[in-house]
Amino acid sequence: MASEKKHVFVAHHPKGFRARRGINWFSLGLMYATYYMCRYNFRFATPGMQEEFGFSITQIADLMAIWSLTYGTGQLVNGLLCDRIGGKRSMQIGAVGTILISLTFGLASITGIGNVLLKIGLFSGLDPAFLAISLIWLLNGWFQSFGAPGMVKVNAAWFHRTERGTFAGIFGFMIQLGQVSISKLGPAILNGVSLGFIVFAEGNWRALFLLPPIFTACAVIFMSLVAKQSPEEAGYPGVIEDEIDNSAGTTTSLAESFKTIFTHPLVWFYAVAYACTGAVRSSSDHLAVLYFQEQLGMDMKTNVPLIVVATLALMPIMAVFGSLASGWVSDKFFKGFRSPVAMFLYFLEAVVIGAAAIILLKGLVGPTTGGIIAGCVILILIALTANSTHSIVGAAAPMDIGGKKMAGFAAGVIDSFQYYGGALSLIITGRVLDATKDQYGWTFWYAIMAGFGVIGGISMFLVMKKQNRMKAAAAQQAS
Repeated sequence: MASEKKHVFVAHHPKGFRARRGINWFSLGLMYATYYMCRYNFRFATPGMQEEFGFSITQIADLMAIWSLTYGTGQLVNGLLCDRIGGKRSMQIGAVGTILISLTFGLASITGIGNVLLKIGLFSGLDPAFLAISLIWLLNGWFQSFGAPGMVKVNAAWFHRTERGTFAGIFGFMIQLGQVSISKLGPAILNGVSLGFIVFAEGNWRALFLLPPIFTACAVIFMSLVAKQSPEEAGYPGVIEDEIDNSAGTTTSLAESFKTIFTHPLVWFYAVAYACTGAVRSSSDHLAVLYFQEQLGMDMKTNVPLIVVATLALMPIMAVFGSLASGWVSDKFFKGFRSPVAMFLYFLEAVVIGAAAIILLKGLVGPTTGGIIAGCVILILIALTANSTHSIVGAAAPMDIGGKKMAGFAAGVIDSFQYYGGALSLIITGRVLDATKDQYGWTFWYAIMAGFGVIGGISMFLVMKKQNRMKAAAAQQAS
């Protein structure tokens, strides 16, 4: 069984290794950043969809929840497959699928697809536009789910346990570049853009799905040429000792990976905690554009205000800072153990968001100068606290649990719960907001997120207790 063992790590990297590793993780991080560009473009399209198709907040939230449920299930299936086919191939499959689905979204007739699906007879009574977008975005979620397990699996072979928290934070920086990029590019596209003889009119939300895939295509070509699945493939044998299974190779059988990870004593505690990370991340990220429009009175269809662009760009930047800091602290002061740091961060998140709910309930967040600034600052603080657990729970912990051969499925299990939590949060939030926003505004958006923060903290407390019992049992057995 995969277990956590105590190792004293002494850095011993031959000449040229750090530079080669840097190139490797840069190509992977750049690849995953462009995945984000083809994911977070959707939120900028939601006001245009509402205007064109008359979608409610519940319907928009349900579309995002459908994506999250598909992505989470895809993580389980494709994470296991990743341990068999390798992380690099997994990321290539996901990138090609994402490109094709994004182009379909931007070019195809939405109502036409919906009407064809209705004629099949399996979806009678549904709005054709909602049905079509649900299917297209569902497929996007499935192909995107190849990415994270692949990235985590490759990195597990390149980093020792006591390096993983820090480098997971650095990867957090790289992948969040995708969100920063689409936060800049999205409003620019909606304001109208031309590429040579191709002109996209102001407010054309479909263009949001045509330009980002170009970046994804460039990134997958670069990654395919540069990335290697292990130091051994790059000509550096024996540099990184894997504390789980240090035998040759980076792949294993589906049965071995499934049995080992599924029965690991810590994986499900991490999964529940990460569901709470996903609940807050998905809700704050995906509903932010509608929040700006409805709570703060912004025009989010065409002329997106500068303060909104700045806030949406600052959110992932603060997320990066949190990821770097939490990863470094868990490596430096807790010797690669993630649970104490994560527990503190979850409870801090609950306090911050709970305070935000009180501020909004008192009428201090709204379409005034002070109210707009307060609303933007709150979102930035939520991004900081919510994403600080993203790297250490979602990236470093699966590498610690699965090692180079089974990190793909470990990441799939843990990360799938992030998106199950996100789907649950979106389904609840959409309905609660539609029922309460006329009287309470978006107060319950904050209240729901704060509750998930408390549950995450409790889950990490249980992980910490389990780890302590495991350490005590190992020490007793050794004596």
